[in-house]
Amino acid sequence: MKTDKRVKRISAARLPTVWGSFVVYCYKSMSDGLEHVAMVKGDIEDGKDVLVRVHSECLTGDIFKSARCDCGNQLELAMQKIEEAGRGVVVYLRGHEGRGIGLGYKLRAYNLQDDGLDTVQANVELGLPVDSRGYSVGAQILKDLGVRTMKLMTNNPAKCVGLKGFGIEITNRVPVLTPITKDNKRYLETKGAKMGHVYGAETEDEYSS
Repeated sequence: MKTDKRVKRISAARLPTVWGSFVVYCYKSMSDGLEHVAMVKGDIEDGKDVLVRVHSECLTGDIFKSARCDCGNQLELAMQKIEEAGRGVVVYLRGHEGRGIGLGYKLRAYNLQDDGLDTVQANVELGLPVDSRGYSVGAQILKDLGVRTMKLMTNNPAKCVGLKGFGIEITNRVPVLTPITKDNKRYLETKGAKMGHVYGAETEDEYSS
């Protein structure tokens, strides 16, 4: 996985957004045919200390602004931070819906959550993995773009581990802190208590510079 070429760059174009102008790249996964996206801002040619967000697809949160999760808010904040920094990359990974269980099962998990289960318990009740996402495709996209060292925007230390070993060094983990609401409070608490996500003052870790 570290050496096999698993993605192919298909196309690229300038894309003006509400956060500013980016260049959008389309990559195709050679293993399953999924098309992924990289949004690039500014000059990253030196590949050093690039501000990066590797974002998992979340249709309900990213597109329909679901209040159940913080996914859409994190994506918007990442785009804003990169625009403010003047350079950076957002890699948008398809096929990660519901931490890899897919949209249909995700909606079934929603019903179980409404009955009192948390997100982890709901997946287990459905006989599904708690988190089946992989980040090798994201890492290969970043390598193709020339990223060698990066400041990774994430609250999930496991994502740092998942991206290591592909020839890219993580020099800093940048927290992506968004508002806690009555609708996403338990979701965020579960991510912290059961999945190791780090919020608030507990943001410093071994990736901090």
